[in-house]
Amino acid sequence: MNQLPKKLQKKLDNREESNALRSLGSATNLIDFSSNDYLGFSTSEKIYESASEIVKKASFQKNGATGSRLLSGNNQVYMDTEVLVSNFHDSKAALIFNSGYDANIGFFGSVPQRGDVIFYDELIHASIRDGITMSQAKGFKFKHNDLNDLEQRCRKEKGSTPDSSEIYIVTESVFSMDGDSPDLKRLSEFCSKNNYHLIVDEAHALGVIGQGRGLIQELGLESQVFARIVTFGKALGCHGAAVLGSADLKTYLVNFARSFIYTTALAPHSVATISAAYELLKTNQQKEEDQTIKRLNRNIAMFRFYVKMYALEGSFIESASAIHCCLISGNDRVREVSEELNKNGFNVKPILSPTVTEGKERLRICLHSFNKEVEIEKLVKLLATFIK
Repeated sequence: MNQLPKKLQKKLDNREESNALRSLGSATNLIDFSSNDYLGFSTSEKIYESASEIVKKASFQKNGATGSRLLSGNNQVYMDTEVLVSNFHDSKAALIFNSGYDANIGFFGSVPQRGDVIFYDELIHASIRDGITMSQAKGFKFKHNDLNDLEQRCRKEKGSTPDSSEIYIVTESVFSMDGDSPDLKRLSEFCSKNNYHLIVDEAHALGVIGQGRGLIQELGLESQVFARIVTFGKALGCHGAAVLGSADLKTYLVNFARSFIYTTALAPHSVATISAAYELLKTNQQKEEDQTIKRLNRNIAMFRFYVKMYALEGSFIESASAIHCCLISGNDRVREVSEELNKNGFNVKPILSPTVTEGKERLRICLHSFNKEVEIEKLVKLLATFIK
């Protein structure tokens, strides 16, 4: 029986009626203002060749890992890369997961225990929400980047929370759908004062902020954060993720994080690609003639300049990151503007409800080190024409 169950068909029909039905796209030749490949590392021949050399040098030229890391999937490439990642991020230890999604559900599904409490930003990534749902802890959201609201909610729940309960506070250093950041200094001080555990997802800060090391390191808060999640599918242009923290936290995750334990490990070449990407990131910090991060930051500043020049500031969420969102209410309308930009050669994706709150649909514009000034100005100029 191949017919879709009626309940499932109804959900698809509802999505189609609201013009929110998702579908898979295909590769295009449009100018990239959509991907998370902020530094252009996904097309780096140097990274590709270096990764091949790493597995060759380690005598581990296999197409697959052959099993989970606790069985047959662990190897020297993995261990060397985790040392490289932890050293780069000034962390005691790093544990690589197959993806950012796996890292978040593995961490939040195993670390918070029954009776513990998790406070999370209302705009936190879906993978963290799923991980919290899988945990046995109680989860409460607080208003986006509103630390006053967080403090009030903590005080409210503290009276009904046993003394033995652990409190976890979760946020992102750069939010994937808004491109903005919380006041991490104030947040870390609040957590330290109350002995709460701060967890920060740095997916969209790695490679972009703090000479590529992330916002936590730029602010010097490494020792005040219980755990950081860094993902490699954005600025590093490859795949996978890592949880950064203490050696004891790494041991705990190896023993209890189900998305780590019960999955085949990344292929050796994938892990070597992570290593090669980090090495290139280090090179970018050191060589004046190859400052990819500087070019990205220059393009971010240029984009903000043209947004102001064309009087579009009121349509954009304030952001100093590589992610800039133009609010255009309604799935139909934001899709129309996206299609007009596509026709003019620009790949800019609409973000529809229910991915974002209804009424806050948007164009999500991602900037890259390889975008040209003429492209940036033309994009903003067209956008001003279409939305006015």
